[in-house]
Amino acid sequence: MNRRQFALSTLALLVAPIALRAQTFEITRTDAEWRAMLTDLEYRVMRQEGTERAGSSPLDKNYAPGTYICRGCDLPLYASEAKYDSRTGWPSFYESLPNAIGTKPDRKLLSVRTEVHCRRCGSHLGHIFDDGPRPTGKRHCLNGVSLIFVSA
Repeated sequence: MNRRQFALSTLALLVAPIALRAQTFEITRTDAEWRAMLTDLEYRVMRQEGTERAGSSPLDKNYAPGTYICRGCDLPLYASEAKYDSRTGWPSFYESLPNAIGTKPDRKLLSVRTEVHCRRCGSHLGHIFDDGPRPTGKRHCLNGVSLIFVSA
């Protein structure tokens, strides 16, 4: 990595959280409102783009029929039929429900990843990788604390 790439990556790291907050979402809350409704871990993941510890979410091993919804606004995001065991320690899906998510580049780790968030409230969900199963070849690697499971 050269100096220019390092400088651009560092700038992106600083600007990305501001850019996401600057977007307009259907559901908006003040920082105080988000803090009041979320635990410290949920807030760190969903509002500050953090990551929960691998293997810490009970949703990782949940394969019951149902729908995974956004903890921030209750928008249905993922169907249980699209869930699979990626053996990463995080709940993983090969596709989202239609019109459920938004994405943006994430350059925090000096490489470009695809960050995924709820399209309605902007809550950080995780990342999308190109090493998933058929039919999409995608792995939506999500933080379980960003989700609520609703049984069918």
